[in-house]
Amino acid sequence: MEDKAQDTLALEGRILEQMAEALIYSDRDGIIRRWNRAAETMFGHPASDALGQSLDLIIPENLRAAHWRGFDAAMKSGATRLHGRPTLTRALHRSGSRLYVEMSFALVTDETGKAIGSVAVARDVTDRVEREKAARGAMNP
Repeated sequence: MEDKAQDTLALEGRILEQMAEALIYSDRDGIIRRWNRAAETMFGHPASDALGQSLDLIIPENLRAAHWRGFDAAMKSGATRLHGRPTLTRALHRSGSRLYVEMSFALVTDETGKAIGSVAVARDVTDRVEREKAARGAMNP
């Protein structure tokens, strides 16, 4: 039975590490505790640099206050208004460039239902958004 549990955990780890989307888990204080390979590629930070850092690592300064208000409210209430629904936002790459990122968020709870953190799955949609902006600009010279 213990071997099966170990195998399941190992498989779950491989799935999270090998998925195409960035996966970021932060604890209830907003400290990054899980950062998969796709997150490394998308944001330019190796896991060894990102783990233990604040989510501010990837949040543009002008969006931080709103992010933390929502994050703190979700941790206190145990609910998020965006649960599972993708939202378009901006994020920071290690180089300082800003990305357009489509993110889905969910709270992670313990066995009593108390929020212990948040997980986000992100996809870089910068190219798509810039193409759409260019097309709109061409239609409205």
